[in-house]
Amino acid sequence: MINLEVPKKATALVNQAYQAASEVFRPISRKYDRAEHSYPKELDTLAALLDGLNSSGEGGAGAAGVRKSGDDAAKGNRNGANLNLVLGTMEMCWGDVAMLLAMPRQGLGNAAIASVANEEQAKRFAQVWAAMAITEPHTGSDSANITTTAERDGDEYVLNGEKIFVTAGGRADTVVVWATLDKSLGRAAIKSFVVEKTRSGIKVERLEHKLGIKASDTAVIRLDNCRVPKENLLGSPEIDTKSGFAGVMQTFDNTRPLVAAMAIGVARAALEETAKVLAEAGVTVDYDRPANSQHAAAAAYLQLEADYEAAYLLTLQAAWMADNRKPNSLQASMAKAKAGRSVVDITLRCVELCGTVGYTEESLLEKWARDSKILDIFEGTQQIQQLIVARRLLGKSSAELK
Repeated sequence: MINLEVPKKATALVNQAYQAASEVFRPISRKYDRAEHSYPKELDTLAALLDGLNSSGEGGAGAAGVRKSGDDAAKGNRNGANLNLVLGTMEMCWGDVAMLLAMPRQGLGNAAIASVANEEQAKRFAQVWAAMAITEPHTGSDSANITTTAERDGDEYVLNGEKIFVTAGGRADTVVVWATLDKSLGRAAIKSFVVEKTRSGIKVERLEHKLGIKASDTAVIRLDNCRVPKENLLGSPEIDTKSGFAGVMQTFDNTRPLVAAMAIGVARAALEETAKVLAEAGVTVDYDRPANSQHAAAAAYLQLEADYEAAYLLTLQAAWMADNRKPNSLQASMAKAKAGRSVVDITLRCVELCGTVGYTEESLLEKWARDSKILDIFEGTQQIQQLIVARRLLGKSSAELK
């Protein structure tokens, strides 16, 4: 049975992540928000430290993802790498979510590799910094509509297509590209490929100017007859029309709780700052009295905290299920949907509750409000998550419920 308290063995990691967030991320947060597309060089030392933690088996606080193996499936209740990862991610994003996304070798592409790579690929790509390229122009939020192609030519695949909104696409040395082996076979033919940016045929077209997470670069990438070895296809090259999109969805089952954890970190930062501002204004939040008998601002704050707690618990559940080898696709989408929506609501309401302090650059509240929106969008929009949840609860396929 799940225990929703932070495991004792995760305490050191959480403390390390908090120290990194407070001592490294927070002090430079505003600096790189203003200097869009400038790489935060201060992250290099921290990234090297996280590499050491990951290689030692202690686990880092980045977004590198974890591997799933069935060898220890019968060992009973576990609090493992998935739970450690989301707990560390929450702390780091309490500091600055864009900084975490800008961390070398801690990208969402690394999580994709960890999710579906075989043992040989996991070792070969262990030290790469991988962005993840899914979204395309004119395909909407449904990843099954991917049009980037991968055609087999001897011992290589030839990739052609365009990817947009690639987080860390400009800085990462490698990109995990989702492409279809055969458009006529639909979802089942979509595979992911590790494409090193040193290869000919892959080009960063431009970097986007964005509402938030400005310290993290977001790129448009074009693939023009880009050749990669057949060994760079992650997982099995076989097209299994029965399992369909299962291999690709396994990536999302790992990364969606991570994005939910990012949202929770930002939401907690906003709530803590708002509590300070309210206290300075003489507004007391009393947890022993009904909300409707308190100051209106205190009542609103209690409601926001309740939303935060719900998102937090859903995320812990999704991570715990992954650690205990339980299918967590439903819970991963529920956590992502709840946390993504809640962080937007919480940060915007905190800006409102704090008045001029919240709206100006006097504090980081206005930045957190801008950063929060992407957490409701990437790794599947709010609407896509609700659709997945509905399909799981009703037992319907994607063809039956669109």
